[in-house]
Amino acid sequence: MRQEFGLADLIQSTRQRLTASTLSTLLLDDLRDCRCVIFGKNADKIPILLAELHLTPESLSYECFDKRLDFRVTGIIQEDGAPLTYKVQGQRYGFHGRCSTIPHVCGVDLYLNDSYTEKKGDTAQQRFSISTKRLLTRLPKIR
Repeated sequence: MRQEFGLADLIQSTRQRLTASTLSTLLLDDLRDCRCVIFGKNADKIPILLAELHLTPESLSYECFDKRLDFRVTGIIQEDGAPLTYKVQGQRYGFHGRCSTIPHVCGVDLYLNDSYTEKKGDTAQQRFSISTKRLLTRLPKIR
């Protein structure tokens, strides 16, 4: 299941009343240089970095009606192998979880799109969304 981190650090940087709009501004700034790393395991079951995808800057946007941030990351697959976990990291805020290229795998919270071929040298893209509305409901537990 997707696990988030750094939200408390992120919101401490503002003195304003925290609304979806304020939180989205903080997230847009925090994620402007974000990256996504995808890990798998080699034949010896040792974790290895399969791909490092970087933000496509023009893709980072906030949808005020749905109270959601959307963005896309793109990069080159560095090693052959099946993806198992991923981590998206901004300056302070980020999230991680299990991933797969196979649909309907139990316990996976991110299905990599068709551009992730598992072949070294290919270009991969992935879209992400972050619900500011959902994050705001978690804040009382954080503070």
